[in-house]
Amino acid sequence: MDHQELPFVDLVWLLGWLVAVALLFACALRLPLQTRLGALASRAYAGAVVVLIFAVATLANVALSLHDAHLDLTREEVFTPSQQAMEVVDRLDQPVQLTYFYQGQDPNARRAADIMEIMGRRNPLLQVRTVDPDRQPTLADNFGIKLYNAAVLEADGRRITVRSFDESEIAIGIQRVVRERVVTICFIEGHDEYPIDNFEFHTHFEGAAGHSHDQSDAAVILTTGHGFGRLRRALEGIGYDVRKITPAAEGAIPPDCAVTIDAGPRTTYLPGESSALERYLQQGGSLLLMYDLGFALEPRLEQLLETFGVRLPQAVVVDARSHYGTDPEMVAVTAYEPHPITRNVSFTFYPGVRPLALVPPAEGIQVAPLVSSSADSHSTPVAAVAERQPEPAPVADQAAPPSQPQAQVLAAAIEGTLAGAGSRPFRAIVIGDSDFASNSFLPYTANSDLALAMVRWLLRDEQAVRVASRIPAPALVLLTKGQMQGIFLVLVVLLPLSMIALGSLVWWRRR
Repeated sequence: MDHQELPFVDLVWLLGWLVAVALLFACALRLPLQTRLGALASRAYAGAVVVLIFAVATLANVALSLHDAHLDLTREEVFTPSQQAMEVVDRLDQPVQLTYFYQGQDPNARRAADIMEIMGRRNPLLQVRTVDPDRQPTLADNFGIKLYNAAVLEADGRRITVRSFDESEIAIGIQRVVRERVVTICFIEGHDEYPIDNFEFHTHFEGAAGHSHDQSDAAVILTTGHGFGRLRRALEGIGYDVRKITPAAEGAIPPDCAVTIDAGPRTTYLPGESSALERYLQQGGSLLLMYDLGFALEPRLEQLLETFGVRLPQAVVVDARSHYGTDPEMVAVTAYEPHPITRNVSFTFYPGVRPLALVPPAEGIQVAPLVSSSADSHSTPVAAVAERQPEPAPVADQAAPPSQPQAQVLAAAIEGTLAGAGSRPFRAIVIGDSDFASNSFLPYTANSDLALAMVRWLLRDEQAVRVASRIPAPALVLLTKGQMQGIFLVLVVLLPLSMIALGSLVWWRRR
């Protein structure tokens, strides 16, 4: 049920209940208390009236309880489960037991318990029980609960515990407990990728020109302080297992990796690693490749990407029309190509992103652009970082002219089957930036929505209800240059001028 919809059917049942109650009152007022019949007939008449009243009252209350209507008249709808949580409950196709242990003296906990009960009335397959451990300590001990505000979810012999006030977190737990297999997301390491166990973050808003972090030997983005701890925690919050792998040492991508992510490598692959990626895709794997500006492609990897229909030129995208703040290399995107990944994505931004050149893919492979800059953008060639080269190479001409203004593709989705006996369908995403999903930028605008939607598509799970794990972040208002200009014109120019014009009009009429 959308929050703005009224449960008209349930309200009709409520109206019917009110009518039944009104009829009972009318009958009570009009039926005679005594009759002129004999004593036996009078007793039978009184008994029949009592039985009829009880029958009508019982049937009316049973019908009302089977069509419970929940109306939340608060402006913020604080007593209504989120729409995503309701969708998860509606899609349940197997029984789930939810036991919520709450602290009875905590108003937030009592609200959460009420929300759980509302969710339980939504679908009979969700059996909800709310328990105050202070009143039922034995039951809490049986479940192994030592802390308040914990939901124990059970389905088909599986059990998980979620500690939260938030019904969205409980909904994610429901999705986890009904999932029959463990889904593992693997992050590649071994090429100076951003660490996924990094909990620190720093927030800054500059593009490639000022993104060296005071490291004079880095001509392009080199952000050693960044990490992907937030992305890892978001994936774990959804219910995925996350671990690190080292293909250079293992010689292959483990087959249990449902999705393999390489986030911001800074040293070139070995030929064997490129071959391992290709074998993984032939086995039906899924890849998310986030290659930053300056990363040099190993020849076999370059050939694999061309098979996808993608080339990665060494250039930076500059968007004079759509960018965050005053930095044209902080490309902002508000419109997307139609695709399941971008269906619910709005404003995202990419600090120092390289473009993708789409070429005809190999037979049996389809490539689709996902994210593009505005038509006023262009790309400017830059040099690859020297230490990322597999061997010394000539430095690109820094004075090379920029490309003609046109929309630059920033990310592409690829799916199909690679050539070879026994090859299975694969999926892959290539994006020319990893900073958008790093700790510094993931929580802001729709960057996290895009990153998680990419993973879901790679898992072929794009039809599932999108309940995102909430990422704590300081409150910020992020605007593009056009939006900032619009606010400036309205508040700084038009508003004062309108006051002057009104004052002049009043003076002219009173002079």
